[in-house]
Amino acid sequence: MTAPYLSISRRIRETPFTRRVEEAKVKSYTVYNHMLLPTVFHTLEDDYHHLKSQVQIWDVSCQRQVEIRGPDANFLLRKITPRDFSTRPTNRCTYLPVTDPNGRMLNDSVLIQVREDCYWLSASDNDINLWISALAIGANLDVTVKEADICPIAIQGPKSLSLMEKVFGVPIRDLNYFDVEQFDFATTNLLVSRTGYSGQLGYEIYAKGSQLALAIWDTLFECGEHLNVRVGCPNLIERIEAGLLSYGNDMTQHNTPIECGFGRMFTPATNFDYLGLSALNAEQQNGPRRMIRYLSIDGPTVPICSQPWPVYIKDNQVGHVSSAAYSPAAGTNVAIGMITSDAWHDGTVVQVKTPRGRYEAKVFVCSQNKRNTRKVNTC
Repeated sequence: MTAPYLSISRRIRETPFTRRVEEAKVKSYTVYNHMLLPTVFHTLEDDYHHLKSQVQIWDVSCQRQVEIRGPDANFLLRKITPRDFSTRPTNRCTYLPVTDPNGRMLNDSVLIQVREDCYWLSASDNDINLWISALAIGANLDVTVKEADICPIAIQGPKSLSLMEKVFGVPIRDLNYFDVEQFDFATTNLLVSRTGYSGQLGYEIYAKGSQLALAIWDTLFECGEHLNVRVGCPNLIERIEAGLLSYGNDMTQHNTPIECGFGRMFTPATNFDYLGLSALNAEQQNGPRRMIRYLSIDGPTVPICSQPWPVYIKDNQVGHVSSAAYSPAAGTNVAIGMITSDAWHDGTVVQVKTPRGRYEAKVFVCSQNKRNTRKVNTC
């Protein structure tokens, strides 16, 4: 059966790189923050092998930067997250789970402090800027909230350092995981972070404006020709292997940060009263009823998990799988799911009901690469 076609209209925004992406013969898109995000170029598995051995340039303009600027910017940010970021160095990206008054996840974001009174919140897939704007207006705060004209480019893969060094010089070597610094490009300064939505070595460039964004993109390809550089995109297989969670898939507004494995970031004894404080306090004291876990699934190669697959012990449902793929590295199907407390222990044997049948699976606390997410491991 042929997959349905995605109709493109003005409601789905192109990016400054869409023409370059289509010249590279993109095979499929998804929609993320109302923008096009490529998902496959050659095949899912071919893209996976190239990402793990070479270097790719990704159009991640959909990773919108919510700019929060003004005297009350810090105060506003401290109301929306259970993480106390006050002691973080300004040259470090900081993972921020954004919660509602019930302690539920509204967004999982990365925070960059641009100036003393200006922050960028690199947002996952929803209109979190509207929520933050409404809070600022309701509290009559002296702050401006807007979507900045920033077009991020991701450079991912084991050869990414070689490429970045050709563009930005030897100082790029000093950038540690989750550091963010300014680097010269042409006649301007660019923010560059050592981050990215893969388990490989990677960087992200925060390009200002469409014209400059395209110049950076083309320079990366000119400098990377000898490195077998390709246009790429986040890869389903690789992200599951690396344990990278996807907001809207593996975690939603129905989950708390503690259920998603971010409990160590929660600050119960805090000097700021963030939204969801009492709810998360209660959950931490009583313990969560379910948590993110990783699974290996026996049987034939699984299809794309477009809807949750139930997970059982005998006839008792103990959770669901939200993302799954066959992993060439593991030699089996790997998955991410939300599992209840009676089945979330390492090595628990369960059954997963897929569209192709019910198969035995095993639960693991950590992913194949013993990581959590691109944002959480050391950030």
